[in-house]
Amino acid sequence: MDWSKIKTIFIITFLVLDVYLLYQFLKIRDANKYEIMSDASFEEKLKADEITFGELPKTLIKAKYLGATPKVFTAEDTKKLTGQRIASKEPSTVLIANLEKPLQLSSKFEPAELTAFLKGHVLYGDQYQFWEKNDKQQTITYFQQYDNLPLYHNINGMISFKFNVKNQVVAYQQSYLEGIEGMAAKKEEILSPLKVIETLHQKGLLKPKSKITKVELGYSTLIQLAASQVLAPTWRFEVNGKESLFVNAFEGQIIDFNSDEKMSVE
Repeated sequence: MDWSKIKTIFIITFLVLDVYLLYQFLKIRDANKYEIMSDASFEEKLKADEITFGELPKTLIKAKYLGATPKVFTAEDTKKLTGQRIASKEPSTVLIANLEKPLQLSSKFEPAELTAFLKGHVLYGDQYQFWEKNDKQQTITYFQQYDNLPLYHNINGMISFKFNVKNQVVAYQQSYLEGIEGMAAKKEEILSPLKVIETLHQKGLLKPKSKITKVELGYSTLIQLAASQVLAPTWRFEVNGKESLFVNAFEGQIIDFNSDEKMSVE
């Protein structure tokens, strides 16, 4: 047997095998490289869709679930009110009042116009903050706040002023949550605003060219019982200066206040 020929055959065989293995390695490497390049970063995706937002909180935020009870307004409460006729029956969790003298508003309403009335003529009036003026429904809505954070769309914690065609406030309806306190000994970390923005984008809830104009934290009702309720910390993202997206800051659920259903964004 010619060992020199056998040696040559082995060398050629190993060279072919090495070339094949090198080819497979380069193929896998290029595939991984393409995958990494095609998997653009979150920031690049937002930039591609022209979605922008301002400065976000950089520190971790902690919060608690809250427990609260709807207040029952009594005659003892309403006798403190002046310049108004109480239309609701006591006791009741909803106070309805008609103003004896209408309160004139300016053509370009500013929340400050109702500040004095809230503080001087409404029970716990300093614990509410302006939400919106609805010209179609002729209402001005204020949400109750806790620790300077709003209680979003809580039927047991808001004031709705009614104004007429003369732009005069003529009545209001009020509800109030009392005994608000944390339900745990320690606060827990909530989802970061950036993480929620990423998930909203993945779910298609942030349309191309959207601008997040405001990000704030508040609370919304998680569990509604007959005599009490549980409130969860909630992120609110204002989009394009008008639309609001609400997300449970602990569980990451989209909150639709027009529906009883909640869609998870996790």
